[in-house]
Amino acid sequence: MAKVFLGGTTNRSHWRDDIIKKLKIDYFNPVVSEWTDEAYQNELKERETADFLLYVITPKMTGFYSIAEVIDDSNKSPKKTIFCFIENDGEAVFSAFQLKSLNAVGKMVHINGGKWAKNMDEVVEWLNAKATK
Repeated sequence: MAKVFLGGTTNRSHWRDDIIKKLKIDYFNPVVSEWTDEAYQNELKERETADFLLYVITPKMTGFYSIAEVIDDSNKSPKKTIFCFIENDGEAVFSAFQLKSLNAVGKMVHINGGKWAKNMDEVVEWLNAKATK
């Protein structure tokens, strides 16, 4: 069975819990209670071996590494890379300027050959279609 790596925003965002319930494809969730070198090495291995690399960005994002990862993967593994952002995450909301930047990231992923999904339903539909092939 195909597997998707669930990258992107952490920080108590629940997008992973929501998508996992809907997936018909295997997945790797990199979120752990304590970030260690072992967890990091495991994440690198899973990213390398996954069939798909999903990066979901929400307004709870505090760091920028996931943006670098999705651009890097869209260059190195475009057919595997999927990008999506969620405008609202609980009380957190992206500003208009941040949305403009995220749309530019989405366009870049698309130009590089990756998949830019406009919402989580599109992500689930696309991944589940890949699971049945």
